[in-house]
Amino acid sequence: MSIAPRHYDAIVAPVITEKTTILAENNQVVFEVAINATKPEIKEAIEKLFSVSVTAVNTIVTKGKTKRFRGIAGRRKDVKKAIVTLQDGDTIDIASGL
Repeated sequence: MSIAPRHYDAIVAPVITEKTTILAENNQVVFEVAINATKPEIKEAIEKLFSVSVTAVNTIVTKGKTKRFRGIAGRRKDVKKAIVTLQDGDTIDIASGL
């Protein structure tokens, strides 16, 4: 089983917040993903990287806010998050890393 480099490009980082720990009780894990990653790409990447079965992928695009720093307007980047639902019995331990 070879892991293609594009799998690492699709998944940017896990999202660890209070809400995501509550979702973990329902076999769901949240990842920040590349803005151009599609649901099938995300599903394939999670299954290959973590050796789990994915039943559903929901995505959210959070638009970047306009902020000012020392009077100069700037804009935060857009962030895409994926809520991945795992099959019963499968888990991903975010704390241990890859």
